[in-house]
Amino acid sequence: MKAITLKTPGGVEQLSFVEVEKPNIQDGEILIKVKAISINPVDVKSRAGHGVFNHTKIEEGIPLILGWDVSGIVEESKSPLFRAGDEVFGMVNFPGLGKTYAEYVAAPANQVALKPENISHEAAAAGSLVGLTAWQALVTNAHIQKGQKVLIHAAAGGVGHIAVQIAKYLGATVIGTSSAKNREFVLGLGANGHIDYHNYDWTNHPREFDFVLDTIGGDNIDNSLEVTKEGGSIISIPSGLNESVVEKAKLKGVKGSFILAHSDGENMKEIANLMKKGIIKPHIFHVYPFTEMAQAHLQVESGRTVGKVVVVL
Repeated sequence: MKAITLKTPGGVEQLSFVEVEKPNIQDGEILIKVKAISINPVDVKSRAGHGVFNHTKIEEGIPLILGWDVSGIVEESKSPLFRAGDEVFGMVNFPGLGKTYAEYVAAPANQVALKPENISHEAAAAGSLVGLTAWQALVTNAHIQKGQKVLIHAAAGGVGHIAVQIAKYLGATVIGTSSAKNREFVLGLGANGHIDYHNYDWTNHPREFDFVLDTIGGDNIDNSLEVTKEGGSIISIPSGLNESVVEKAKLKGVKGSFILAHSDGENMKEIANLMKKGIIKPHIFHVYPFTEMAQAHLQVESGRTVGKVVVVL
């Protein structure tokens, strides 16, 4: 089968098109014929030798196949959960090796969900990692309640634009940050308000938020704590991982934490249901063919992607 391997950490020139053996599946696994892959910042960082590459010490597997988000058709099943012909999607083996940059992927059946018939493979792949990250932050960890006020940073980005939609579904009042040019996009997601993050004076903003989702890290954590209510909470995800968020938050009377999303088939079913109902709508910025994986990586690496980048086979 065709696959893309990473020879050594570095630039996109380290991605190589190769022919490898189709994976053999074990009990509890399914073999997915890949239709679409989603590219995330963690793909780019791992390719460069950071992100999950360091987190899981996957360098021992060089050359390796990157990728986690996938949507496709079950070709073979050794699980009672799915049968050949089922259309499925999910985030595979995160934060380990998902190996989705390939024509076929072996996946634990309990990590994926049936793809709704009214959702394309491209949209399904686009909603996997970002959907799980937003769900696990807002629902599993923060327990967002109706009537709370929520701030979503980078609300036009991958995780951010899904988080806005989930927070609105949960009944929160949502404010999203982005550049001024993406204001209408953020409001179009359902956000109640928008903040242009360029030169914004956070110190004079009231401490009004019950919860803040920070996908940026660094100084942005300090800015977020300036506007979080005493007794509120802030979650930083690893794209802006900063362990000091816990101590900094404590000094402000705020609960601070950081999370690393993980593969979870039950959570994927929740995402699938919300996508089927049109409550979550992943925005696809651009679709690339498999042969243009390098260009897809460069687009994500640019930091100027609104929504998601998808690769199709």
